[in-house]
Amino acid sequence: MATHIIPSGNPIPRSPASSIHTRVEKEWLGNISLKAKPMNLRLSNGHRARAALSADPKSVEIPCQWYNLIADLPVKPPPPLHPKTFRPVKPEDLSPLFPDELIKQEVSNDKFIDIPDEVIDVYRLWRPTPLIRAKRLEKLLNKPARIYYKYEGVSPAGSHKPNTAVPQVWYNAQQGIKNVVTETGAGQWGCSLAFACSLFGLGCEVWQVRASYEQKPYRKLMMQTWGAKVHPSPSTVTEAGRKILQMDPSGPGSLGIAISEAVEVATMNIDTKYCLGSVLNHVLLHQTVIGEECLKQMEAIGETPDLIIGCTGGGSNFAGLSFPFIREKLNGKINPIIRGVEPAACPSLTKGVYAYDYGDTAGMTPLMKMHTLGHDFIPDPIHAGGLRYHGMAPLISHVYELGFMEAIAIPQIECFQGAIQFARSEGLIPAPEPTHAIAATIREALRCRETGEAKVILTAMCGHGHFDLPAYDNYLQGNMVDLSFSEDKIQASLAKIPRVGA
Repeated sequence: MATHIIPSGNPIPRSPASSIHTRVEKEWLGNISLKAKPMNLRLSNGHRARAALSADPKSVEIPCQWYNLIADLPVKPPPPLHPKTFRPVKPEDLSPLFPDELIKQEVSNDKFIDIPDEVIDVYRLWRPTPLIRAKRLEKLLNKPARIYYKYEGVSPAGSHKPNTAVPQVWYNAQQGIKNVVTETGAGQWGCSLAFACSLFGLGCEVWQVRASYEQKPYRKLMMQTWGAKVHPSPSTVTEAGRKILQMDPSGPGSLGIAISEAVEVATMNIDTKYCLGSVLNHVLLHQTVIGEECLKQMEAIGETPDLIIGCTGGGSNFAGLSFPFIREKLNGKINPIIRGVEPAACPSLTKGVYAYDYGDTAGMTPLMKMHTLGHDFIPDPIHAGGLRYHGMAPLISHVYELGFMEAIAIPQIECFQGAIQFARSEGLIPAPEPTHAIAATIREALRCRETGEAKVILTAMCGHGHFDLPAYDNYLQGNMVDLSFSEDKIQASLAKIPRVGA
């Protein structure tokens, strides 16, 4: 049976705002207006007919606006706070790090924000991305559920990350910025930013978490091919890195440490800005092209998902797929269960606390209200390097607190078991990050076999694993182990979270 490629409930609870949210809400500059017009879609000149929404390839569409979930939430998310004053950040506080237009997007309450034509022109290199029915996997599992996956691995960098890398670099170029700096875990984000910089003529410098730097050498080479300078993190280049190395010279590093290093460099150079690949509102905003496309694709084939599953690290891919569906759920049009899946070794949603914390290890970033394991928590070096972050995106954390989604944690051996089943039935080798979503999808499909339910399951396949084959070798040779976390380690890290409003 051939795999089909689709061309391209209960009342929702309301949650009161927290006391700190109430106290600072009046000072939050969240109403900066951006130009927006009613949602419409742009034709993509028939690019990638295999992703067409109907039998006519000319109907393939790319969204020409990003969707901002904040506009539809019954309770607005708590604002970020200045790391020294604990007061709501102002636009000028963010100016050393980001260009003006991205700051406006970060604090906007507008429902839709136009995508610049120049960005859409680059999107056309790979968008729309295909929605694929996993019929061979369904047959392998012998179950009544229908499984679909939205595949973002067709981008030049091999993942969803260029969806935000391209606009971030474009906005920096428009403001005359010469260089951008960033962190990366597994390397998908670093590669995406390097790719975007090569298109718009900006310099790019990347701090890659040391564990992934050593595990995934071809990601480093990919970044260098696109012109980026790459450092293992922690490094001797920055004060933040040198302090960490003094404490632990052979440590695996973390995304929090790498963020500290990149932010330090950005704040010390007037011609340099910082780019972030996940977590922040404007990053999640850019990724909604995924869900907007997918809504149209599902509608075209007459399917409505009963369950939407995505991996969660910082949360950008999960948000990109799920946020447009949450909008439809809030409007009463559909009622899917929305489930985030995180690694058992770094379970910020399922084991962390919801509190204000720094986004980086050194405490240089604004404080964000998020589910966190503590800003100096260093996860064990699991193969899903892109999910080794101590916190969850504030907007996803807020959505979780409002009860619009649920979360589970899965260990990496089960994830790779699912990845092998997926690869040997569907043909695509997943990156380690989406193996978490695949494992959760298989779990649910097996339940459907027991109950006889013919659920429609939609999952996020955010990238390919062509540069992650050493992880597969580790699993296939029987050398992979399930890394977990130490309760004592987490409690020690949580004890260092700032006491805001105490």
